[in-house]
Amino acid sequence: MVNVIMHGCNGKMGRNIAALIADDPEITLAAGVDAFDEGKNPFPVFKDIRDCDTEADVIIDFSAAPAVDNLLTYCEEKKVPCVLCTTGLSEEQLQRVEEVSKKVAILKSANMSLGINMLLKLLKEAAKTLVPAGYDIEIVEKHHNLKKDAPSGTALALGDTINEEFDNEFDYVFDRSTRREVRPKKEIGFASVRGGTIVGDHDVIFAGTDEVITFSHSAYSKAVFAKGAVQAAKYLKGKPAGLYNMSNVIDNK
Repeated sequence: MVNVIMHGCNGKMGRNIAALIADDPEITLAAGVDAFDEGKNPFPVFKDIRDCDTEADVIIDFSAAPAVDNLLTYCEEKKVPCVLCTTGLSEEQLQRVEEVSKKVAILKSANMSLGINMLLKLLKEAAKTLVPAGYDIEIVEKHHNLKKDAPSGTALALGDTINEEFDNEFDYVFDRSTRREVRPKKEIGFASVRGGTIVGDHDVIFAGTDEVITFSHSAYSKAVFAKGAVQAAKYLKGKPAGLYNMSNVIDNK
């Protein structure tokens, strides 16, 4: 049995994960953490992770960037592994994640879906052929009108996957409105769309001479992310200190 603390339990993803855990005999929700609570949850809820006195095997985090600082300190001090799903982290916070992962297991992923993580693997192979052939790379992501950060953490992860294959020689461009120049070859462009209730669409475009190859992923429900987070929590229980990602869960390594 895996005992979990849900950090951000009353958000949309927190509620999705709580519902999945309620039907899973291998995992249980021991406590939740959320600044906003109406007392309707069947488990204890704390307004701040620092107040949580419930023991757990793993924390699943779907909160907001400002709450991650205290979460990382808690994980470091209590030695509780964490599935860290919050996006929009600052460079300082990302460095802090690296530091804490040396003392306790942290699984960080910009996107918890199995499909996106398979796409990351496919992009590595595609880029090895298409980039030397001169294809331009553009990434378009679409999300609901309540999403605050842009581009999405998933879009950045898709770009990073390609960039890392070429020693990070590509620059990222998020806005071309002030530029009047021919597109440089060594850049990856990002475009963000925010509207309606779009759960998450990502297109990675390789545009060459007289042809375009597009890798696409569409999420129709937040359940795909919740399922991935629950899988990750099961995987992370008992793991030694280190920085993990969803590819470890997929490969079970």
